[in-house]
Amino acid sequence: MTPTGALDGIRVLELGTLIAGPFAGRLLGDMGAEVIKIEPPGSPDPLRTWGQAEVDGQHVFWTVHARNKKVVTLDLRRPEGRELFLELVDKSDIVVENFRPGTLEKWNLGYDVLRERNRGIILVRVSGYGQTGPDAHKAGYASVAEAASGLRHLNGFPGGPPPRLALSLGDSLAGMFGAQGALAALYRRSVTGEGQVVDVALTESCLAIQESTIPDYDVGGIIRGPSGTRLEGIAPSNIYRSADGTWVVIAANQDSVFARLCQAMGRPELVSDDRFATHGARGHNQDELDKIIGDWAAQRQPDDIIETLSAAGVIAGPINTVAEVVADPQLRARGMIAEHWDERLERVVLGPGIVPVLSESPGVIRNAGPARPGQHNAEVYTGLLGKTAEELQQLRVKGAL
Repeated sequence: MTPTGALDGIRVLELGTLIAGPFAGRLLGDMGAEVIKIEPPGSPDPLRTWGQAEVDGQHVFWTVHARNKKVVTLDLRRPEGRELFLELVDKSDIVVENFRPGTLEKWNLGYDVLRERNRGIILVRVSGYGQTGPDAHKAGYASVAEAASGLRHLNGFPGGPPPRLALSLGDSLAGMFGAQGALAALYRRSVTGEGQVVDVALTESCLAIQESTIPDYDVGGIIRGPSGTRLEGIAPSNIYRSADGTWVVIAANQDSVFARLCQAMGRPELVSDDRFATHGARGHNQDELDKIIGDWAAQRQPDDIIETLSAAGVIAGPINTVAEVVADPQLRARGMIAEHWDERLERVVLGPGIVPVLSESPGVIRNAGPARPGQHNAEVYTGLLGKTAEELQQLRVKGAL
């Protein structure tokens, strides 16, 4: 077993800020890569000040995407900073950036320049609309990408405004696709010896998860819209209010699972009822079916509903708050409520665990994210690049660090 993760030996340079680029870097770091995050001197990643919880001005959101990373300061706009960055590229495998397209080229650090220094370098580029096309020049945020991709149109209730999930979903999806693309490019490099560009757009990442919306429209002219707490035509799969007023999810849309649900509710006759006997029939009559299940659930406590249905082989579960998630024994047993030692707060901070779980080379949380910008300047520039203390001081004087 490799204690440091499957990507031990891979070095990543992270130029991203906020969520999309740093999430890709975090995922690679969780798998064991050495991630060196580069921040401009005097202008650290705004993520350091994001999040709702803070202690003495220190925000804990930082630990989520800064974990397992080293941080250095470097001004890529200065000639000295540019050259130092290229020296890092010489010794690295992946560069992650989420600037507006053209920014690296403006600094004379486009992929062609990086490849001249290291033909195996993989450049992961995350942007709002991708590196090509009529909208490539536009800046992009997750909120607009979720909307422009059609994803947000699917959210909410019919007739109501399309709400946003209380997360930057588009950024996280792009970060995941960025990490996935980096892994695919690493494999291809092992065959050809050549790196490549991984071009990830926020809009396209949101589009990629939308199941059959495009062929439904193409073939049937169907414009899918919001369906509230259920999916139209998929029944039963909804939330139902229990006796104490809390909601429980019950999903039994497969024929075999629906039959088990009917038995558990004491309504075996529903299996052969023409309104519910097939998947299609249940979809056409889901209002009636939801009422039957809702009436049954309303007479029972949530724990009783979940235990009864789980014992019968029916998929059911609670709608947990984060407080309940943190206490969940299944997630705890799987290491998904992970402990980070945060040196800024001098305490353990909980965060999300490492996904996926690898049997032979699992990832490890090695640190909760560096406390100070430039914390690893000496380690990286002296230890990795062999710069002397005098050279580093000269670079500071010139503003490169």
